Amino acid sequence: MNALSDRLQAIRDRITASAQRCGRDPASVELLAVSKTFPVEAIREAVDAGQLLFGENKVQEILAKAPQLPASLHWHLIGHLQSNKVRKVLPHVKAIHSIGSLDLARDVDRIAAELGLFPQVYLEVNLAAESSKHGFSAEQLRASLEALYALKRLEIQGLMCIPPFDDDAEKSRPYFVQLRTLRDELQQRGGALLPRLSMGMSHDFDIAIEEGATIVRVGSAIFGARTYQTAA
Repeated sequence: MNALSDRLQAIRDRITASAQRCGRDPASVELLAVSKTFPVEAIREAVDAGQLLFGENKVQEILAKAPQLPASLHWHLIGHLQSNKVRKVLPHVKAIHSIGSLDLARDVDRIAAELGLFPQVYLEVNLAAESSKHGFSAEQLRASLEALYALKRLEIQGLMCIPPFDDDAEKSRPYFVQLRTLRDELQQRGGALLPRLSMGMSHDFDIAIEEGATIVRVGSAIFGARTYQTAA
């Protein structure tokens, strides 16, 4: 196996071990390979190793990469979605993890109806109230729940969060617990299931699984360290 295949298998093994450690079925956790900034060639290597589920932060990267890769792949948008890009991206993604406001949810619902689509969505929650991140506060989400459930084109899967980064992965655990607890509360309040939790990244996905994650977003641990272009 090449290095990327080795890394991908190592992540799968860790997912299995983390799930078994807390008495969960490993099949209940999906691996979303986050391919942002990485070239199509790297994604092809992952596909050859059996990976079909990929996440991108930017609409333009999905639009550029998807036509060059097998139609059997499933693309998820995990980064912030601007309203003026909803129409462009909806036909190309299976799920959007970053519905962080009622206004955006309404825009996606309206355009999905115009396009004849039923997109899967996750409601992003900014649990740490970080100004650099988008998302509902817990209170905003509680207040918006009835209006969100009234949007008939959206298939609301559950909740998503991105904890403040810390080298100590254990520092993420309280946020994962908060998200799971909020999900459980909203299910009881709204009377509809929110079965999925999108949480956990390369440095903390093991802990996220222990706290109930159903889909983990892993990038650098599969593809390697990212290099970002900077302006000259």
